[in-house]
Formats: sequence, structure tokens, C-alpha cells
Amino acid sequence: MNNFSIADIPKGAHIHMIGIGGISMSGIAEMLLNFGYKVSGSDTKSSGLTDRLKQNGAEIFIGQRAENIKNPDVVCYTAAIGNDNPELAAAKALDVPVVERAVLLGALLKLYKYPVAVAGTHGKTTTSSMLSLVLLSAQKDPTILIGGELRQIGGNYRIGGTDYLPFEACEYVDSFLHFKPFVSIVTNIEEDHLDYFKDLNHIISSFVKFTSLTDINGCNIVCIDENNTQKIVQNVENKFITYGLKNKDADYTARNLTLRKGGYPSFDIYNKNRMITHIDLNVVGEHNVSNAVGVAAACDFLGIEPEYIKKGLQEFTGTKRRFERLGKAASGADVVDDYAHHPTEIKATLKSAKSMGYKKVWVVFQPHTYSRTAAFLDEFAEALSHADRVMIADVYPAREKYDGTVHSCDLAIKIHGAVYMNDLGAIKRYLLENTESGDLIITMGAGSICNLGYAMTDNEKENLI
Repeated sequence: MNNFSIADIPKGAHIHMIGIGGISMSGIAEMLLNFGYKVSGSDTKSSGLTDRLKQNGAEIFIGQRAENIKNPDVVCYTAAIGNDNPELAAAKALDVPVVERAVLLGALLKLYKYPVAVAGTHGKTTTSSMLSLVLLSAQKDPTILIGGELRQIGGNYRIGGTDYLPFEACEYVDSFLHFKPFVSIVTNIEEDHLDYFKDLNHIISSFVKFTSLTDINGCNIVCIDENNTQKIVQNVENKFITYGLKNKDADYTARNLTLRKGGYPSFDIYNKNRMITHIDLNVVGEHNVSNAVGVAAACDFLGIEPEYIKKGLQEFTGTKRRFERLGKAASGADVVDDYAHHPTEIKATLKSAKSMGYKKVWVVFQPHTYSRTAAFLDEFAEALSHADRVMIADVYPAREKYDGTVHSCDLAIKIHGAVYMNDLGAIKRYLLENTESGDLIITMGAGSICNLGYAMTDNEKENLI
């Protein structure tokens, strides 16, 4: 149903969602409920997201079984759902129309006046969160869909009006080609998801197609600090505005950058010679300065006043799993959890951590998927070497099965002094015995490694590891 339109199903129709507890699916489900649709859905386990949806009127099934398909008008599924899924198979057997998540979201975007997509290999959640807080500060009542939990909205989504919709546009399996935003922000382009994309040129071509879909009256906001994103500017006819910290030709940039105590940046945002505002950012890292400049450029294009740009950016203190401070371990070391699972993200996170004045920065890294680990083995080793001490956990397979091509040990032996352990409980004991006050422990990766971080700081969550 690639030609699916939300107009195809009347208000009050029943939509069943396979994987409803996912970070993106849950927000879409809430949007559908708000528009008057009957929503049911299933997931493999209950969570705060499924509980919240149940409270708001969705019928939730824990476990995915054919009998959960009870005469829906449409079934929605994620790209992670295989053809052997019992609910998807049952829907097809009953000749119920099925639609992939990105296609449904693309149809819903047409109900909003200013959908703003945030795309890029890295920084989507942070940038879309910053954007959301600016729009909230400007009292634009945005509906929000982000890929992480933002404290100020109490989760990963907010249902507001039908004017502004900031959302993340993921490139995996070309999902973002189903979207037609009013404004698109592109933070960066690098090799990733090589289980789908053939190579870097394939990825760049997809981003060129994506930015070509941006509304003719809208604009692409593109960071041009690297060659890959510059190819968008060279190949897309739609209107674009550029930003960056290193490229002197960028339309928007940061000047007079200094670091406050703790490594927090202060800087002025300029559009050419026009100063927009001064920012005292409350997250660390040069990459976050760049994200803030991109948001300012988008909001300036949308006519948001500088005072609200300043207020929203300064209210941002991070999202869950993005350099999230969890507390102190019993050893006295500070514990932070971070979602970084690509070499560039890892390097940026560790560079920021090293600027914060800790005695030692420890990182416990859980590689995410075998295909990504194999593709970037040397790059992971180089990036992780920026930490003082490195521990490697087993690969988190996600959608993949182990085929013997790569193991976490292959990564550990490439890093001087790195330690591999296949048991998170053993890693916890090792850290408690070897870290001290003044050290920083970062649990890092896109899988379940966050459970170790929680267990390091909260004995009640021991069962998580």
C-alpha cells in the first residue's frame, strides 16, 4: 500500500499496529487516537509506552499471535517485522490491507501545515528535541515525534495542534522517502546501515532523493561541514540554507565559542553578519553546538523570534540515553549512559567526556548488530581508544542472527588494554573494584547496555542484568 492515503480510511476506523510499543510506533498510535481512530496493537512485552497507550484508549496485546487480528480495517507494521510474523501473516490471509510504518506516517504528515523532518546519520534525536523545545517556547503547540525520551514532554511524543510537527526521518531501508516535509534538516551523512545500503554513494543518493521531496515553498537546512552533505546542495534544486562550524561559506554558524565550567559551550549564532542570539548551551560537545545552529537556522526560516530560539535551546539538557547522567556508582564514579553506536558518535561522545576534567574516562561498549560491527571494526577500535579504559560486551544482535563472521573479541583485541567480558554482572563487579571517585563510567551502545548503567547506580534494578 505505497499509495496509501489517510483519506482511504474514515475516522473511527480500526487500525492494528504490530510492534505498537516501539519508540516511533507509539507516537503514531497516539496521533491516530487523537484523530479519532480506533487503535489496537501488540508487542513482545509491556512497557511504559504500552501502558500509556492503554490508558489513552488503545487495546494492547502482549505477545504477537494470529488471534490478535480482530477484523481491523488496516494493519500497520514496522520494517523490523518479518513476513513470518503471525499477525502479519494472518492479516494477509484475511486480505486486510497492510501498510508499513513509514508509509502511514507519511500519510499522516499531510494533516499538518509545517512538518519538519530531522534526518542524518547522527544527531536526529538531539536536534529534533532541541527544535521541539524552541517551538514549545514560542507557544506553537507542536505535535512532537522523537526517537528518545525528552523530560519536558514526559516521553517520546506530544500531541498538540496540526500546524507544527517536528519528527525524525530515518534513512534505514529508505523509510524517509515516504515523507514530504515542509522543512528538512540534514545533520550529516556517513556510512551506516550497510545491511541495506550498498555503499556510501547509495546512502548519499537516498539523501538527495529525500531532500528533493521537501515542499517547494519550504526549505532544506543542510550542515555543510563535510563533503557528503555538500553533494545535496550540489544536486538538489529545492531551496536550501546551509549551516556549519567549519565551513566559512555556511549561511549560519557559531562564533565566539567558549567553554563554561563542566565543558558547557557558550557562543553566538550568526546568519552571515546578522547576529541571531547568544546561547549558553546545557549539553556538552561541539556536535551539539552544530545541532543548535541547525535548529536556529530552521526556526529563523520559520519566523520564530530569537528570544524563543535562545530559550528553547538553553532549556535542552539532553534526552534519555544521550549522555544521560544516571548518578554515582558505589565506587564513587559518575555514571553516564549514551546511545552512541557508530564510530563518529563514539568519538564525539568521548571527546566531550574527556573535556570535562575526570581522572579517567571508562567506556563499556556493546556493539550493535553484527553487520555494523564487521563493517566498522577498525573504526570502532580507533574511536574507543579515545577513552582511558575500555570494556567490550557481547554484540547486541537486534534483528540479526550470529553467523560467525565477527565477535566482540575481534574488537577488544584491536584496542590496547581493552577487556572483553560476556557477562554484564561480571563487568559491574570489575568496575566497582577498579573505579574511584573522580572517574566517569559511560555505558555505551544502542542495545541493552543501559541496564548495566542503571544497575551501577540503583541496586533495585539488579535483575536487569
